[in-house]
Amino acid sequence: MKILVLDQFSEMGGAQACLLSGLEAMRAREWQVAVGLPGNGPMFCRARELGCAALRISFRPLGLGTKSFGDAARFLLETPRLAREIRNYADRFGPDLMYVNGPRLLPAVALAALRLPVLFHAHSYLAPGMPRTLAAEALRRLRGSVVACSRFVANVWKPVAPSGRLSVIYNGVAGPQECKAAHDSPQPKIGCIGRISPEKGQMEFVAAAAAIHRVRAEARFAIYGAPLFSGDAARYHEQVRAAAGSLPIEFAGWIPDVYRALSQLDLLLVPSGPAEASTRVIPEAFAAGVPVIAFNSGGIPEIIDHGRTGLLVNNVEEMAACALALLWGDPARRFSIVRAAHAEWQTRFTTGRYQSQLLRAVEAAVQTEVPV
Repeated sequence: MKILVLDQFSEMGGAQACLLSGLEAMRAREWQVAVGLPGNGPMFCRARELGCAALRISFRPLGLGTKSFGDAARFLLETPRLAREIRNYADRFGPDLMYVNGPRLLPAVALAALRLPVLFHAHSYLAPGMPRTLAAEALRRLRGSVVACSRFVANVWKPVAPSGRLSVIYNGVAGPQECKAAHDSPQPKIGCIGRISPEKGQMEFVAAAAAIHRVRAEARFAIYGAPLFSGDAARYHEQVRAAAGSLPIEFAGWIPDVYRALSQLDLLLVPSGPAEASTRVIPEAFAAGVPVIAFNSGGIPEIIDHGRTGLLVNNVEEMAACALALLWGDPARRFSIVRAAHAEWQTRFTTGRYQSQLLRAVEAAVQTEVPV
């Protein structure tokens, strides 16, 4: 089988980590894969290391968050050129399937009119607005299959996905070489891991840290991550640093090995906003033996079984109170949550489970009828 993959970013993020896992499984099947990427990010090298052809596409990522009128105009002007590039790559490679790993590429794929089956992998929640309208109309015309990372995300595409061609496949993670041993720490370390961005809630993490620190001065905190994909994220990063003030918060930056970061933590806080699709860091914490307290937002309730595999809260005050109770309360409760979460990872969120489900979705998409 031949698959032409398109991604709207070449920098590493959650969607790209999922794509790499999928590429690994495709290559293990000895499928031929070509990957079209913009810019000069690390995905080029990673794709080539897996034996894929890495192609450069003329797509300037718009970043995340609100788009300006200029962004919209540029996107509309550049889409025909990108469509021509996609058509040329398809003519040269002769794929059996177009695998689209980002919604902003869908209009160009539809304009290319390739008469190929299309599989769109939806890793994030696309808010109402022009990008969502354009992507939805393109998907409707393509009659493409959709894989969503959560039911929350899948609901966006239900109106335009053909019957029977929408599936939910949760993220799968490999897990660490060794699970963190449960213990009581005299100076527990509480962390937040992820891309520095308002929707990931680092500012809320700082507020929760301040509330915890007022009660337990011995607590230590860490923010792991870097601003990616937009200049707005860099400005937000500076705001978070300013808000942290004199609090004992370490800004550890981006750590390629998430399990090295998790091995340093006694508790993970996930204060993501209402548009959170289904963050990978929660199953990673499950696998690593680190308890999780997360906002009850987006697709997160599909991952955490409240009270059994983690705790769901509605605001910063609840997050701080639950953190205090979990770390300085009855240790049996914390250990029970850690054990149940690790078992949940083994059942629902392993890389093997993710890859097998994704390959089945690809094989099903190849057999679908394409628009004439």
